[in-house]
Amino acid sequence: MNNVERFTKVLNFEKPDRLPVIEWASWWTKTIDRWKSEGLPGELQSITDISDYFGLDSLKQYWFRIKSPDCPAAASHGAPIIAGRDDYEKLKTAGHLFYDNPFDTADAQSWSKRAEKGDTVIWLTVEGFFWFPRTLLGIENHLYSFYDCPDLIHTMNQDLTDYLLRHIERFTDITVPVFATIAEDMSYNHGPMLSKGQFDEFLAPYYRQIVPALKAHGIKVFVDSDGDIEPLIPWLREVGVEGLLPLERMAGVDVSNVRRQYPDFLMIGAYDKTIMHEGDKAITAEFERLLATMKTGGFIPSVDHQTPPGVSLNDYRRYVEIYKQYACKAVL
Repeated sequence: MNNVERFTKVLNFEKPDRLPVIEWASWWTKTIDRWKSEGLPGELQSITDISDYFGLDSLKQYWFRIKSPDCPAAASHGAPIIAGRDDYEKLKTAGHLFYDNPFDTADAQSWSKRAEKGDTVIWLTVEGFFWFPRTLLGIENHLYSFYDCPDLIHTMNQDLTDYLLRHIERFTDITVPVFATIAEDMSYNHGPMLSKGQFDEFLAPYYRQIVPALKAHGIKVFVDSDGDIEPLIPWLREVGVEGLLPLERMAGVDVSNVRRQYPDFLMIGAYDKTIMHEGDKAITAEFERLLATMKTGGFIPSVDHQTPPGVSLNDYRRYVEIYKQYACKAVL
């Protein structure tokens, strides 16, 4: 069974020969720097090269670029780029938003050949309708904007929707991803950062345009959100979303609880990154925690965010070795 067949079977709740063994989030730079000091070959630079080194299954992500390379940047993380509608329109007029080339066509064509052979799972990420306005308005102003300038949020999200619909069609003419994630990060460790009413008013209308466009190509649709995402699941299901990642353990997410409540919901992640440095016993115990849910299908375990720099090269090697064992145990 090849990589694409295996991945697809899991997402369809069918039984593969084993579960995929993946790293959905690339490693922190500090983590890679540590590993190179401990023996990771220095010539390994790309995510692909490092994944191959560890014997992980091949996963290729394409993230549509919305902003042009010369778009003004925020002064600091979470700071605003624009103050309101006038600034937004100026960015559009200047060509800084809705970049004409959101992905590298030649690169996508090259990877599509690996996907056709079953070697690589292609994964598409698009900015979502909580994420995109926040990147322009800044974290604090974005939350106020639901009250202060609701019309602007609707304009931004319809503009984004129209843009994504065009380029999803362009991309799928080249290669059809196995799954897609809509990047949102709209929860923190105590739950969602917006109300159900705000979701229904400001996000749901645009999900109802994007999700069917992806599903029309047979693409499984996930949302990517950190934090406690369990309260979001009913909201997302209403607009057709089929799954979530990364299911952060530190935020209290319990995949066994999610599976009990939503037997057909897809999940990727959930492996507690904070125990990876504690040795074989702790690594194994965490897989044991997840094993019953792994056996139910529709769930691919993976680190619940990027592997932290506290994890040594040897720790990570052992994690991958034990991961491979449990990928087989899950289908016995």
